[in-house]
Formats: sequence, structure tokens, C-alpha cells
Amino acid sequence: MKEDERPLPLHHHQRNKLSLAKLFTHTTAYVILLLLSYALGYFSRSSPSQQQLLLQVTPPSPPALQFASLPTQLDNFRVTSHCSNSPLPPHLIFPTILERVFKGTSPYTNFPPPHVRSFLKEKRVKGWGSDGAVFEHLIKRVKPRVVIEVGTFLGASALHMVNVTRKLGLQTQILCLDDFRGWPGFRDRFKDIIMINGDVLLLQQFMQNVVYLKATESVLPVPFSTGSGLEKFCEWGITADLIEIDAGHDFISAWGDINRAYRILRPGGVIFGHDYFTAADNRGVRRAVNLFAQMNNLKIQTDGQHWVIDTALA
Repeated sequence: MKEDERPLPLHHHQRNKLSLAKLFTHTTAYVILLLLSYALGYFSRSSPSQQQLLLQVTPPSPPALQFASLPTQLDNFRVTSHCSNSPLPPHLIFPTILERVFKGTSPYTNFPPPHVRSFLKEKRVKGWGSDGAVFEHLIKRVKPRVVIEVGTFLGASALHMVNVTRKLGLQTQILCLDDFRGWPGFRDRFKDIIMINGDVLLLQQFMQNVVYLKATESVLPVPFSTGSGLEKFCEWGITADLIEIDAGHDFISAWGDINRAYRILRPGGVIFGHDYFTAADNRGVRRAVNLFAQMNNLKIQTDGQHWVIDTALA
């Protein structure tokens, strides 16, 4: 830079004025920022205070009750299947199952096949709480035309219901939904249920029990998992007046079965199940039943070891 282009030196009093100006500018900016922060804080605080007042007037509901406001309880679980808008009349339910599951032919036709006949017992029935008074109590009350049993094993409770309906003179059809695979290790307790090439003959022994009782016209097995079977019932328009839940006893299994079965229960029908009082206490079936009833504003009754939800009392 040339000498004549250099800025002139400032005098002492000019330097003081410039310093005061800078100080004043910085102080003013600080004060303005402080006031803006206070104002923003004040105005932003007004909205939460209104929300707090609203919460005080309307206390937040428990999470389970918040779910109950949803149009369908299963929306939370991303269930994609939709129930038919036209429920089948009772007299068409058996023909529909025969057509869709067994290609129009009864599974009892030419039963048992020669290769399993020698492995089956004439009658082998075993269950837990399968002849409790609850069955007769509910069948007398509901007079069901259609019963769906979710979890069948060897059919003890289904065959007991056959005897009750016969005694009462009812024409009742019973669908038994079960994969008929038992559970890992069940043959340690049921060694007489034979396994051939990895396939246990649980379904075949169940069917033999039905044949023995001469109940092939009123009891029909549906050999699929409870989840897939209940969803298909829903899609096909199959509903029931009385539904028994007695498959998996852990919370997740019971929860899924109860929710899916409730969708195919006729208005005013009854859904019930076993194992409400067990060593699992509130970690298994009872927990699922209690939560489901709470979410749907339903009342739970007990009858022995069974829980009962009568939708007519809702």
C-alpha cells in the first residue's frame, strides 16, 4: 500500500468514542436477544399450559382403554384379513368346510385307511377339564347351532359336548380346529400315539374317537393352526354361537386365539375357555382374558377352571 493511501491515525478521543459505540452496540444486541428469548419463552409456554389444563379436566386413560377406541381391536396387530359381510347360515357351514378344506369329500369316507388301521385304538380319549359342568351350563343357555372348538387334541371336550347336545335334543354342529400335531415332547406322556415317518397319528385317533361315538355327522376336524384357521373362517363367513378356546396356554397364543375367535362370534354368543386358574397365574391365559375383556368392556365370569364371556351381558 502506498503511503498516501494509508488511513489517518485516530486521535485519543476518537478512539474512546468508537469503543463506546461498539460497547453500546454489543450491549443493545444482548438486551434485545434477552428480551426476545423471554418473549418467546412466555408465548411458547401458553400452549402447554392449555394442554395441562385439558389433561387435568380429562385424565389420560390407561393404554388398554385407549386401544378400545379403535374400530377393530386387531388393527394394532396388523391383521390383513377381512371378515365376510355375509355370514353363512348354520346349515351351510359343514358343506362349506367340506368343499373348501376336503374338496367336497368327507374325511370320514373309507376311514381308517389300511396303513394306519392297526395303529389306532378303538377309543382313546384324554382331556383336561373336558367334562366340566360349564359345558352343560352354556349349552343349555345358548342352545348353539354351531360350536367352534379352538384346540382339540383327542376330542374329549368336543365329544362331551356331543353327548350334552344329544341329551338336550339339539342339532348342533361342532368344528374342531387344531393342527393335530400335539406339542414337542407330548409323546413322552402319550407313547401309544404312534408316529410314522415323523407324522403323529393324532388326527387319525381323534377321527377314530368320533367314529366310535357315531358323531361323524356333527363333528368335523379342521386340521390347521388356530391362527390360519380362524382367519379363514372369518373370510368365509363362518360364525358360531359358542366358541371354546383351549389351545396354547401362553399369553401370546391365548391372546391371538381369543382376538381372532371373537371376530367370528355371533352377536349375543358366548366365548369361553379352560385354564383360567393355573400355576401361570396372571402370565398366561388369565392375563390374555383379562386384557381382552378390559379392552372390549366385557365382563368375565368363571365356572370351575373355565372363564366365560357372554356378549349378551355386555
